Amino acid sequence: MRTILHLSDLHFGRVNPVILAPLLAAVTTIQPDLVVFSGDFTQRARVQEFKNAARFLAALPGPRLLVPGNHDVPLYNPISRWLAPLRRYRHYIANDLAPFYADAEIAVLGVNTARALTFKNGRISRAQLAAVIERLATYGLDVTRIVVTHHPFDAPDQVTPGSKPGHGVVGRAEMAMAGFLFSGVDMILSGHLHFSHVGPTAQRYPSAGRSALLIQAGTATSTRQRNEANTFNVIRIARPETIVDCMAWDGEIAGFRHASSERFGETVAGWSRLPPA
Repeated sequence: MRTILHLSDLHFGRVNPVILAPLLAAVTTIQPDLVVFSGDFTQRARVQEFKNAARFLAALPGPRLLVPGNHDVPLYNPISRWLAPLRRYRHYIANDLAPFYADAEIAVLGVNTARALTFKNGRISRAQLAAVIERLATYGLDVTRIVVTHHPFDAPDQVTPGSKPGHGVVGRAEMAMAGFLFSGVDMILSGHLHFSHVGPTAQRYPSAGRSALLIQAGTATSTRQRNEANTFNVIRIARPETIVDCMAWDGEIAGFRHASSERFGETVAGWSRLPPA
């Protein structure tokens, strides 16, 4: 079994400082095999925000895999935005924009969807998709293949009521999803919307022929919430079953409590939801 702790949208510069120490304690207690961060470490990509985020990351145990988000690109510095959009991120957080982690049971690859030419939305390039296929397609069926992006592949209606279909979904999602499923990807971990959500890809991409899991984390520490407490995900993979627990901040206990669980089982057609245990 492998345990992945999935955090997203820390937004240093707009964090609730009360949450930081209990969050570190929760990570230490869970003792995950890997901690995944799906972007937006800062609010405005300022130097001090990156320094604070880096200090938080340094206190975490175990291996980590990180990808940037659109908030990690400078908004009010046009020269940096166009010429070196992720220079500060690469200096303070992680230099590798396509991070990779693998062991005997999981293979996890990060994909950078943040772009200088867009202020909020993200995109996957054909070159990035080709790299995912080349890296992950060689793994056997006994290895769980996971992709991490900041921008999501689904946008539940309760997050963006009244918006056009697909609002907030990463650009070229259909193309990317076809390539992911071709290379046997089992899970896609994302953030961006500040709302936790889990479900099979077949619900949004029914023609893909195979179903992976879309696992979206809310914001772990930011005060910029969307009708949901601060949350993070704990993903426990014991094939042919995966359990995704959502942990939510509870101010009354000054800590994180178990909020919900989703169970999924693997079939010849991919992953599907199982009834509660």
